[in-house]
Amino acid sequence: MITELTEQRFAEFKRMVESKGGSGRWLVMTHDNPDPDAIAAAGVLSKILRVAFHRRVTTAYGGLIGRAENKQMVRVLGIRLSHRRHLVWKNYRHFALVDTQPRTGNNQLDPAITPDAVFDHHPIRRSTKGVPFIDIRPDYGATATILVEYLLASGIEVSRRNATALIYALRSETQDFGREFAGPDRKIYDELLPTVDKRALARIQNAPLPATYFRDLHQALENLESVGKLIVSNLGVLEQPDIVPEIADLLLRMEKKTWSLASGVFNGRVYLSIRTSNSRADAGKVMRNLVGKKGKGGGHGMTAGGWVDLEGSGVEGAAALQHQLAARLAKRLKLNPAKLAPLDLKQLQSSS
Repeated sequence: MITELTEQRFAEFKRMVESKGGSGRWLVMTHDNPDPDAIAAAGVLSKILRVAFHRRVTTAYGGLIGRAENKQMVRVLGIRLSHRRHLVWKNYRHFALVDTQPRTGNNQLDPAITPDAVFDHHPIRRSTKGVPFIDIRPDYGATATILVEYLLASGIEVSRRNATALIYALRSETQDFGREFAGPDRKIYDELLPTVDKRALARIQNAPLPATYFRDLHQALENLESVGKLIVSNLGVLEQPDIVPEIADLLLRMEKKTWSLASGVFNGRVYLSIRTSNSRADAGKVMRNLVGKKGKGGGHGMTAGGWVDLEGSGVEGAAALQHQLAARLAKRLKLNPAKLAPLDLKQLQSSS
């Protein structure tokens, strides 16, 4: 299950870690509002540093773990994560980023700090090229696959908990292998699936949903707009931003739609998620162009996320900005933004 590339990269990583000596604690950090891939990958990297190299490690994140399934994943599998607000930065001498890259605006690592290592499956950013150790594989479906290969290369057993976390991460990240995965993702998945804790996996996938989830879902469906192949939903103020990509995934399942955009307001920002069924698209580039210099964005070919600062605008200003961003996306897709109009689900039902 270990590729030749991973054997080579792991040897390089080992040399880099050992060159720094045994003193000094490591900080392994995910992107803000971490998803299952980031959570699983960070946990595996921390295990490698702790068990294979006998280093002291803290695994941390910024933002919120808001989605019910993600909370359940951390709780059921006993994954140890610290929030950024609890960190004492002077305690750390070595840093690694997982499923994110330096100075991209979606992690809480101080921009003045150059991490020692970056592991990711998103396209490489310019700010990453000065990092001492990099393993970035945009052709992989999940960062966790890369780190599980490292775990195997280190000779450490993949525990039942590691396997369960990886299987859920891959299912979530690739939509059950319906989008953007590579041969190593599938190979690791097939090999580890028999070893998972099936009861724990079921509890994660069927996590109890709070009432606010259904409120946000109702809001999303009440605010649908469409033009041609694009479906859009502008949510209002949210208690947590993880619902935005979840809604974008759901909207893409609407028949005859090949692009979806969901947005919502949280903590002074408009959060955005783009999804497309076009495997030749570059949703990450589309998102970066969409948010421009007022925000940050990125992603893969078929999925992307980003945010734009509201800069003190109120609820009305946020709604106007969301509409502008949707119109901008429509124009980029060569659709007429003037025809972006509300979609009445009741009317659709009566005419079907």
